[in-house]
Amino acid sequence: MAKINILSDVVCNRIAAGEVIDRPYSAVKEMIENSIDAGATEIEVYIERGGKDLIRITDNGCGIERDDMRAAFFSHATSKISTLEDIDNINTLGFRGEALATIAAIAQVELISVTEGNDAWKVECDGEYIGKVQPAALDRGTQITVRNIFFNTPVRRKFLKTDKKEETDITSFVTRYILCNPRIAFKYFVDGKLTLQSYGGGLEEAIAQVYGSNYLPQSFKINADRNDIKIYGFIGNQNFFKPNKSYQNVFLNGRCISNNVISTAIAQAYAPYAMKRNYPVYTLFIDVPHEMVDVNVHPNKADVRFVDNQLLFGTVYKVISSVLDGTAKAADFVVESKVVPEIKSTFAGSGSKNAVYAADYSQTGKVYDKNFDDVQMPLFTSDGKIKKSGEAEQKPEVAKDYSMYERMDARNVEPKSASELPPHKLYPPLKGENKMYVCGGIKPLPARVWEEKKKKAEQEKIVYESWKYKGNLFNTYLIYETGDDVYLIDQHAAHERLIFDRLMEKVKNRTAIPRQGMLVPYILDLNAEESAFIGDNLMLIRSMGFDIEPFGGISYRVNEVPLDLQNIDLKAFFGDLLSDLNRLKSIKLEDMLRDKIAMTACKHAIKGGMQLTDAEQQKLIEMLKGDVGLKCPHGRPVCVKLTKSQIEKMFKRIV
Repeated sequence: MAKINILSDVVCNRIAAGEVIDRPYSAVKEMIENSIDAGATEIEVYIERGGKDLIRITDNGCGIERDDMRAAFFSHATSKISTLEDIDNINTLGFRGEALATIAAIAQVELISVTEGNDAWKVECDGEYIGKVQPAALDRGTQITVRNIFFNTPVRRKFLKTDKKEETDITSFVTRYILCNPRIAFKYFVDGKLTLQSYGGGLEEAIAQVYGSNYLPQSFKINADRNDIKIYGFIGNQNFFKPNKSYQNVFLNGRCISNNVISTAIAQAYAPYAMKRNYPVYTLFIDVPHEMVDVNVHPNKADVRFVDNQLLFGTVYKVISSVLDGTAKAADFVVESKVVPEIKSTFAGSGSKNAVYAADYSQTGKVYDKNFDDVQMPLFTSDGKIKKSGEAEQKPEVAKDYSMYERMDARNVEPKSASELPPHKLYPPLKGENKMYVCGGIKPLPARVWEEKKKKAEQEKIVYESWKYKGNLFNTYLIYETGDDVYLIDQHAAHERLIFDRLMEKVKNRTAIPRQGMLVPYILDLNAEESAFIGDNLMLIRSMGFDIEPFGGISYRVNEVPLDLQNIDLKAFFGDLLSDLNRLKSIKLEDMLRDKIAMTACKHAIKGGMQLTDAEQQKLIEMLKGDVGLKCPHGRPVCVKLTKSQIEKMFKRIV
């Protein structure tokens, strides 16, 4: 009896849906690409409940002939290619003929279409059944309605994200298609509300609609053609960065992609100007000959592979770095700008491109542009991943001594949430708990170590009344002697920690947070993804003492701030929140404010080099209450102890 089964088309389509259509945004993506391939100049997108209940795409494209409408639901039915040779010269976004078949396999689909000079017709498909062609009403183009996605695959539907998160992902994709197709007019409706709209007036207009009016004045418009590679669009200037990568867009031959070779080249070009946790902003179009790229890598077509990664990397890197550095070549690349200003970076290491791997051109067999001789670049594997040049990959060391990686003293300050801690490091336990953060998780602290830490904490508390003041060093370090020990107190670190503890205690105990009104409200300009994130967490942000409200479109207005943080840098604060769009939900109020309170404490603490009176010195020591094991909010020690024997060893009095 045969054991190998030949699967039916229905089963094959259901399996294929797992790769091609994994979430509602995938269905939106595939249908928009079909509309673009059909020559549409107007596209409308409607979704309800994050696309779970309804997705409708309407366009004014060329439409589908009546005789082809049922065939459109067949697997691998496409008008984009017909022969094997066509795969090597793909000029359309879609070409596999899988999308509509796989959508119809897991949803209830209605297709209505009309071609010029003919009547409109429709076909309905409900999972396995493809209906008959029937008369319908539609002025032009095609309308596809998808209802109850994954209705017949309950396991897959169970793993969908919340309505808001699915909506956010769809919004992100629609945004990219607006930018990628600036000559197409888009309308995007969410639960009946017009959320995004573009008018097909060109790239500048599309960017302004998506990101607001502040984007373009801070960007260079570039147009370069090197080595048969055309690079054009907008890149942020040397001072224009965002706290996350959601403002980075790359379109290859009209297709929205995410590619490691290109992103690495851009990141290294910006390296001399970018501060930590800042990311460059760009909307970049790259056109390459079709024989240089393979788009048939994965069903979702989000990634591509290049015949020569080194050539592409060098071209992108050289063009962007020339513009940012203000070299003579920049005049060839920048549009509508005769002089490119050179802006000196304050970033440590400025002037170096920070590229750590160099390509050996002699081994590539390619002739490179003579202007690229100074480019240092990574070596890439065939699939676009960075290859280490002969070095064994270093594994991070796992701490063996618990004290090596302590940033905060466990007795007084809780560490940040485990999800924020770097891997392969050990952190102190939460206050009062027998647990230690390790490798991003929580691991019970061994009883022996726990007892040692408690004993050490008690030992570090001394009777400060017996201290004798012996002077100071550099008006920064107070010197105290007691018995055979000498203590050096950092006056700034000590005062900073005391202010920090007081402010943290106020935050933990108060019920209503006093607010300070702003003379001029702060406008928070966001993209769609960031706006959705702030909207989801609006109540939490308000509970922190901020009066924040929607301010038209996807912007927000901050009217009041917590009284204790009235001098807060709002741009930096919200930039920190938006640097990780997934962490706000999982942390406490105290954790959110800790960094800002630490900055406030630092600003108001007495400074190093400031001469203190005898009364001020005495008061500071009394406030410490003999707790010499404290650390400032940034992790620096407040006190350093030297014993008499240590000092005598320095002078060789004893061995």
